[in-house]
Parts: sequence; structure tokens; C-alpha cells
Amino acid sequence: MILSCQNITKTFDGKTILKQANFHIEDHEKAAMIGINGAGKTTLLNIITGRLQPDEGVISISKGKTIGYLEQNPVLDSEKTIFDELMSVKDYLLVMEQDIRQMEQDMKHREGSALTALMDQYSRLTTRFEMENGYACKSELTGILKGLGFEESEYDKPVRTLSGGQKTRVALGKLLLLSPDIILLDEPTNHLDMHAVRWLEGYLSTYKGAVLIVSHDRYFLDRIATKIIEIDAGTVMTFAGNYSVYARKKEQYRADRMHAYLNQQREIKHQQEVIDKLKSFNREKSIRRAESREKMLHKIERVDKPAEEQTDMKIRFEPDLVSGNDVLFVEELAKSFGTNHLFSGITFELKRGERVALIGDNGTGKTTMLKIINELIPFDRGKITLGTNVHIGYYDQEHQVLDDTKTLFEEISDARPQFTNTQVRNVLAAFLFQDDDVFK
Repeated sequence: MILSCQNITKTFDGKTILKQANFHIEDHEKAAMIGINGAGKTTLLNIITGRLQPDEGVISISKGKTIGYLEQNPVLDSEKTIFDELMSVKDYLLVMEQDIRQMEQDMKHREGSALTALMDQYSRLTTRFEMENGYACKSELTGILKGLGFEESEYDKPVRTLSGGQKTRVALGKLLLLSPDIILLDEPTNHLDMHAVRWLEGYLSTYKGAVLIVSHDRYFLDRIATKIIEIDAGTVMTFAGNYSVYARKKEQYRADRMHAYLNQQREIKHQQEVIDKLKSFNREKSIRRAESREKMLHKIERVDKPAEEQTDMKIRFEPDLVSGNDVLFVEELAKSFGTNHLFSGITFELKRGERVALIGDNGTGKTTMLKIINELIPFDRGKITLGTNVHIGYYDQEHQVLDDTKTLFEEISDARPQFTNTQVRNVLAAFLFQDDDVFK
């Protein structure tokens, strides 16, 4: 066992996020942590890494074992290139290599016992260098970069110039190159294209250490996970198997709990009816029997009614105005950033009612295309024409349209000042924000 979480409890502002959470991770195990947004998954990862302290409970990590953590939106504003940023993880190997080269030069000028001592030191250092995979370090690095979708021509790009998604891939590359004994990944596939996701699946499946993944990508988890750790209303449960196996077991578990709850409720109702009838006789013997049954009834350990799962958002897209049949024309569109040529000659059209997917590898210009259509950045050549009564709604990757200083309620009511308080709450409830959550 490499990681153990025992009776972890954590409360924020009077709300208990985690209640007596227990689970463990074995060496080489691939586990997934799941739960609805706000369930406490990232909180638990931060407790495991020591960034947060639990109110109660103990985190135990096997002696000498190392942990690597990829958070959801890592901050990387380095002046280094992509290659050098990853290579910084192995700086100690570069120092060792320099020392080895220096020793080789020094051997030419040593004799006798001094040469023997230097050769012993040289032998120990080269053995350690080989054990640390020093000779294959750069090929391992380039293999990770290529797997994560970086072209060789991009290796010299400064990290500070990259998009948020590209920075996340750099941070993931650094973590994989570190090769810790246990990897914690918080939504690792969010910024990966399909090729990179497939590569990461293969990499993690054969990874020599343990892996704990937080993800909503059920297909990714089906291919990687051998254990599911679920956080539901603060309670942690563990299921053996991948996500599909978990889903079947969870459904059966809920059905069993509901069956047990309903059976107990029927028995409680029956006992209460018997008690009421005995009391109605108004005789001392009957009253004593009723009191005895009441005591037994109070001692029953009640089965809680399984909470209804609120996991489905009720979303309906309906335009304020119905547009014409022709919604969007894009003709011979081209865009470059300096010498970085993204695309040219792009032509397509959208009709009312169509659902269209824009796909491609990371860095090919998908987000740039959306920003051009939304007039957030200019294009180099081509033409964009919107149809009659067409208004655009844009949900961006980095949530730049949100004001972090506003509450959820304020954000919606400011966007739709004509809405009543009830209408604002109804909108938020459709996205699973209820009660005091709307004032966060």
C-alpha cells in the first residue's frame, strides 16, 4: 500500500465536504476519483499533497515514496522554451554529466593512488547516472513531448507565449518526466486532443507507479482505472473495476438501499399501527406491551432514504429570435501569427438547426477560429458573413467572460436584468446551483 486516507473530514464555512473518508491506493494501482462538481475531489487531492490540512483524519504515504500532482490549471509563465522547461526536471543529470566529463579530463593528469581514487569516484557516478536513465534522458523527453502533441518545430517556443491548454500539456510532461511513485492528475484530458489522449492512456496503463485520476471522461476511465473512488454527499465509497463496472454496481447498490429503506418503512408503519391499537385498549397490560414495542422501535437503526441523484443539467437552447436559414458563411479564411501559419482557404457554411463539431490537433487554430467568428481577433484574408437575426453566444475555454468578483446570482441577473429573482434562481437551478450556492 502506497497511500492511505483514514477518516478524513473537511468542512468549509459550516458545510461538511468530506465525512470520515477512507480509502487506500496500492503500489502500481490505477484508481479514479469521481463525483459531481463541488463534491470535494480537488479538495481531497489538496489534502493528500499537504496543500490543505484535514479537520480530522490521517494521510499516510509509504516511506520514501514520492508524489507528483497535476492541478487543473497549472500556472506556468516561464521564459524558458518548452524543451528547456521539461529539461529543468532533469537539471541534476546535466550536472552529473558535466562532472563525468570533467573527471574524464582529470584522469589524463592523475597517477597512482590519486588516479585510483578518481576512477572509483568516476565508477560510482557513472553507475548512478546510468541508473537514473541519464543516457536516454533526452530521448525520453522528446518521446513525451511528441506523445503530448508537440511538434519538434515547437520545442523552442517560450512557455509564456503558449495557450492555457498548451501550458497544461507542458506541466503534464514535466510531471511524467519526474516519474514519481504516485501521480495525482486533476482532469488531465481537458486540454488534450484525441491523439494525445490515446497516447496518455497507453502511457498510464503501463506506468510503473500508482496513478490517481480525477476525471469526468468515462471513456478515458474505462481504459485506465481498475478502481473507482466515489465522493457522494461527503461520503467516500470504493468500487473495484473500471467506470462501466462501477456504474452497474452503483445502480444495484442504490436499488438495494431503496429496497431496504422501503421494507423498513413498511415495518415501522406496521409496528406503529400495532402500538396505537394496543394503546387504544386502555388497559394496563396493553399499555405495557405498547411501551415495550415503542422502546424496540426507537432502538432500530434507521436506513436513510437514498438521495435522488441530481447529475443531469436541464438545458434548453432557444434563441430569442429565429434566424434565417443561412446562419454563417466563412469564405477563404486565413490566419497566421508571425511565421506560425495556422490555416488558409477555410470555407464552410452553417444552416439553422445544424450541430457542427470543429476538431483538430492542439495548436491547429480551433480556438482562433472561434475568436475570429466572435470578432475578438482579426483575420488575415477571407470573408465572414452572418445571416439575418443571427446572434452569437460564446462559451470560451478559459472563462474570460466571467467576473470573478460577482456572485453567481449577480452574474446571471446582470446579464439578464429583466429577469425576476425567481427566474434567475431557475436558470441557476438548471445548472445544479441551488440554495446558498447561488451566492457564492
